[in-house]
Amino acid sequence: MELANRIAERLGVELGKTEVYQDSNGETRIQIQESVRGKDVYIIQTISPDVNRCLMELCVMAYGCVTACARSVCGVLPYLPYSKQCKMRKRGSIVCKLIASLMCRAGLTHLITVDLHQKEIQGFFNIPVDNLRASPFLLQYIQEEIPDYHNAVIVAKSPSSAKRAQSLAERLRVSIAVIHGDAETDLLDGRHSPPTVRTTGGLPELPFCIPKEKHPITVVGDVAGRIAIIVDDIIDDAVGFVAAAEMLRERGAGPIIAMATHAILSADAPRILQESVVVTNTIPHSSQKLQCCKIKTVDVSLILSEAVRRIHCGESMSCLFHNIGADD
Repeated sequence: MELANRIAERLGVELGKTEVYQDSNGETRIQIQESVRGKDVYIIQTISPDVNRCLMELCVMAYGCVTACARSVCGVLPYLPYSKQCKMRKRGSIVCKLIASLMCRAGLTHLITVDLHQKEIQGFFNIPVDNLRASPFLLQYIQEEIPDYHNAVIVAKSPSSAKRAQSLAERLRVSIAVIHGDAETDLLDGRHSPPTVRTTGGLPELPFCIPKEKHPITVVGDVAGRIAIIVDDIIDDAVGFVAAAEMLRERGAGPIIAMATHAILSADAPRILQESVVVTNTIPHSSQKLQCCKIKTVDVSLILSEAVRRIHCGESMSCLFHNIGADD
């Protein structure tokens, strides 16, 4: 409720009166306690550790608004759950596509989110999606709270997050470093079961791909004696951030700061974090802050409230993406 209250306060409106609860058998029930007929409804849903319950609440609420004759139903999900499962892995499935279809079928007509794990996820939806960016707020935090940030280096904890690190480094006019090596997970795509016996019925044999050579983990870039800011979009179990911090410390970097948009902070993440952590409030993490005093929170309710206002008034959203390129 904290983020929803902040957004409503900035817009000068009150939150709608609804009741959401779980039956004794675990089913989700909602009760809309005021008329939404002919109105534009904005459902703000942050994600708790019980992600499946949160998704069900959103879909049931959206469907309830549709059946109550709302004119439009816009979902405000600062963090889109299941966004990591946006690629085919072995015999798995692209779960993010399923979630997108579920939200659309439930009745959402628009979606507002922040820093999708992959920008291509927008294509899973057949409704407009506004993928806002938290980087202006994180940049402002660096400039205001890190006095000697000109002596910093932006670190990508894996090559997959190098573009994000490069974007921040170019805006701060500092250098970049990338951690590369065999610590990266290499999830094989497709079906990982080649035939045990090759058929020779006149057909040519298929060539198999040569396995990758695992290089020793290393840091590409100069980090000695500099402030290291490790960036990524999500900090979940924090194991990767902790391993990256230890490697940077061995190479003479310090102090070390971990920075991410979405603070899932699952499992023992708050207890194993030893460095300063800067995250936004796209996901509630007050209980995790009680376990780790080094977690700092950056408020992004301003951009979310402005997005809601512009959509409601039919204004252009372009100013919210000022100086943001296709690769950011």
